[in-house]
Amino acid sequence: MSPYSLLRPLAFALDPETAHEAAICGMRTLGRAGLLPGYRPLPDQPRKVMGLVFPNRIGLAAGLDKNGEAIDAFAALGFGFIEIGTVTPRPQPGNPKPRLFRLPRAQGIINRMGFNNRGVDALVENVKAARFRGILGINIGKNFDTPIERAADDYLIGLEKVYPHASYVTVNISSPNTKNLRQLQGESELDALLGALKAKQTDLAQRQGRYVPLALKIAPDLEDAQIANIADALRRHRIDAVIATNTTLSREGVAGLPHGDEAGGLSGLPLLQKSTAVARALVAALAGELPVIAAGGILEGAHAKAKLDAGAELVQLYSGLVYRGPELVKECVAATRERQ
Repeated sequence: MSPYSLLRPLAFALDPETAHEAAICGMRTLGRAGLLPGYRPLPDQPRKVMGLVFPNRIGLAAGLDKNGEAIDAFAALGFGFIEIGTVTPRPQPGNPKPRLFRLPRAQGIINRMGFNNRGVDALVENVKAARFRGILGINIGKNFDTPIERAADDYLIGLEKVYPHASYVTVNISSPNTKNLRQLQGESELDALLGALKAKQTDLAQRQGRYVPLALKIAPDLEDAQIANIADALRRHRIDAVIATNTTLSREGVAGLPHGDEAGGLSGLPLLQKSTAVARALVAALAGELPVIAAGGILEGAHAKAKLDAGAELVQLYSGLVYRGPELVKECVAATRERQ
């Protein structure tokens, strides 16, 4: 029996957001006190993606450490890479509570957090204070009160501020919990946003003498034509990677369960098939021109392997860590290693 299996009933007895905050606080304290081992990614065959060398293919998805407070603690779990955020230019409280719900019978989670975070400046200070020197992704978004027609301004502010501190930057246009955000996945909106971001990336690379890749994170609730349009835009603007996927608005697999009808994005096991299908469709549409990073529904090593079998280059974990704990990282690295 793993230590996490003993702790989980205690955590699950708490309100989900309270439990999450307590976990981040404890991990932050251990990391800053120097009580954790240095970064030692679980061994695997290193893989080059986006021009970066990943020591293994299993990463932490954005959302668990929104403010970059516990980077060293998450690194100690053996991930090949860490992604923090989503962060917005200005601090914001997010949506009213309660806004986070466990669905244990389905091994799912529904959240409507709404990009609650302390702002990009606070995140940058946390990154600078961390000892971690592995691959760090920083996920950026827009403030809730920035009009959607001015969304690019927020993303450009975020990109400029995190650029010196990130290994890669993820552009989150797929959270269902910020009003109208997914509208940016539309053909004309996406074209304009990616054009502005690519121009800023080129400028920053020239000024700072360092190229930081850009990834786009998309939703699972897309039609085939939308996926094709997104793939075309990614190629046209020479974006470096795409992350498939964020949470879903679908309630397939959780209808009738306690909290199953809560508003927000559904993650965890009910998302597995839908997110994998989107990843597979993107791999086909992109034909190897840029890599797909897969996220969504991974609760065991076989699920991570299925993402790679669908053509993904890397995999990210989120809700599975809530249900399985650190053992999931080891299991997924072992499963993806066996695949090679």
